[in-house]
Order: sequence, then structure tokens, then C-alpha cells
Amino acid sequence: MTLDQVQVTQSEMASRLVRYIDLRPCTTAFIDTYTPGSKRKENFTIIGPGVAENPEQHVHISIPHGFNIGAARQPPACVNSQHSHETAEVFIVHQGRWRFTTGHDRAGPSIDLWPGDTISIPTQVFRGFENIGDDIGFMFAVLGGDDPGRVTWAPYVFKSAEQYGLVLLENGRLIDSSRESVPSNVRRMPVTTQADVAEHPTIDAQALERCVMRGSDLRAAGGLSAIKGFDECPIVGVANPAEKMPAGRINWPHHFQVRALRLASGAHSAAHRRSEEEVLLVHEGRIAFEWPGGCLEIAAGDTLTVPKNLERSFFNPTGRDAVAYVVRGGNHPEPARFSQNGPN
Repeated sequence: MTLDQVQVTQSEMASRLVRYIDLRPCTTAFIDTYTPGSKRKENFTIIGPGVAENPEQHVHISIPHGFNIGAARQPPACVNSQHSHETAEVFIVHQGRWRFTTGHDRAGPSIDLWPGDTISIPTQVFRGFENIGDDIGFMFAVLGGDDPGRVTWAPYVFKSAEQYGLVLLENGRLIDSSRESVPSNVRRMPVTTQADVAEHPTIDAQALERCVMRGSDLRAAGGLSAIKGFDECPIVGVANPAEKMPAGRINWPHHFQVRALRLASGAHSAAHRRSEEEVLLVHEGRIAFEWPGGCLEIAAGDTLTVPKNLERSFFNPTGRDAVAYVVRGGNHPEPARFSQNGPN
């Protein structure tokens, strides 16, 4: 074993796996919690602190990655109010049909997404989203940075929240004034003004379309594509010549890359290691994740984060293709380092 290799036990690896069935939602994560039309949404912080305003939000894995992984689950007709972000925000649709709207008043262009689609609306642009399907919808989210900062809410969100006793403090904490007193030693978050809104960029319909990668348009390129039965497809990130990987359709720097990894039935990768922590968000099928210390089978909706320099391989044990969305840190992640007898 070389010096940069690591060893991980079965129990240690299991602690880095968050199964869909074990996700712990927060239903009061944001200032629009009680607003009609937004009351039944669920927010998840899977890796990292996220941007939730409720200090009771459960964090499943606190290990810093340089990015955060979260999720949103909403019933039909449930809306997430208009807001903007300081760092990148990427959504990957796992279940349901979603509409993303832009503009502080939802008057900007909108776009609809289906399972397998990915969207990244540029920072500072006001955005919101709604489940426009007939069933429960679920999306994975990737947020930039170990600390993705706070969201800026559109002016109407503050006005609506005030009617239901919710107060957002300047330190980012949400107070339900019907249950606790608003502290006198912390100022309230200033309400977003029209002057503030004017400083935020807008986006037109053509530019919004370029913020989306359709699952039906994924094409293999570089990475693990050299292995029979594997396709690695760029989605988010700049070109990475070291991996022979072109830029994704969403091609501006995010400080992380998102790829789709498709495994044909029975496909088994060679053992390899990576210099970045690698997060797998399973979208379809099942994948056996193998390493010298054991094996875990991960299924649709599950999230697994793999330590740096851990030798690993992937196997599809089923009779159908499997798809996982993979997040790796940095604009230019290093190529996979294959073990002896692996691909060059």
C-alpha cells in the first residue's frame, strides 16, 4: 500500500452513506415556512450545513467537502419562494416535474424540468421552484463552498412571513414569534428593498435554457468512459484536459464538477483512487460500491461520499442500467489513478 492510500472499515464507510429512507427533513427551514402554498415542503442537509435558517435542521454528514449536498422534497403545487444565492446552486431532478421561475416577482422566464435533468441558475439571480407534477417531487442540490452563505429573499417573502409570525434575524436565524421571543440583542434581517432588487442581475429565456442539461442529452466523454460498460458524461464544470473531459453544457466555473455515471448491466470498473472526495447521488438502479475493507450496495435516492485516496470500484449487479450523478471538488479534479493492470 502506498503512503497516500487510506483504509476504511465497513462501519466507517456505512457512516458515509445516507439512504433515502433515512433522510431527516426539516419542515420549518426557511422564512416562507408558513406561507400558503409553501407549508408542506421538506428541506434536507445531507453533507455540510447548507443554507437553512432553522438551527434545528439536521446535518447528516458534517465532513467539509468544499461543497454542500442537500435536497428538496415537495408535494404537488408546493412552492419554494423567490430568492438568490451567494454561491453556486445546482439541482438534479430525481423525482417529479418541476418549474423554475426567475425574477424577484416570478415575472421572469421560467423552465420545466423532468427526472434526470440538471439546472444551475447563476448566483445573485432571483429564482424559485414549484412541483408542477401529480406526485411527490425530490431533487438533489449541490451548493458551492463549505459555507454557502445565506439566501436573499424577494421583498414579498418578508411581507408574507410577517403575517404568520416568522422573523429572520441578521445572523441568519429564523424565529417563530408565536413560540419564542425575538431577542433584543440581535437585529432583524433588513427587508430586501427595490433598490436591492435592482442590483441583482436578470436572465432571459435563452440564457435560462443554457442553464439546463437534459438527462436525455447526456453524452459520454473521457473519465471512466475508457472502461467497457461505463459512460461518464460531463454536466457542470469547465473543460478538464487532464481527464480528456470536455466542458459540461453548464460550463462556467462552480468550484466543483457534476458528471453522470452510467453503468451497464454487469459492468465492473477497475480499482482506482481519486485525489478528491467523490459523492455519488444514485438516480436509477443499484450500484455495488467495493473497496478493500468491504462492499456497500447503494440504491436510487441514496447518497455516498467516498474518502480521498480510497481504492474503490463500481459494479452493477442488476439486469438493467444504473445511473449515478457524481460530484467532485474543484474546477479541475485529477484523473482517476488506476491500480495495477487497470486502464492507462
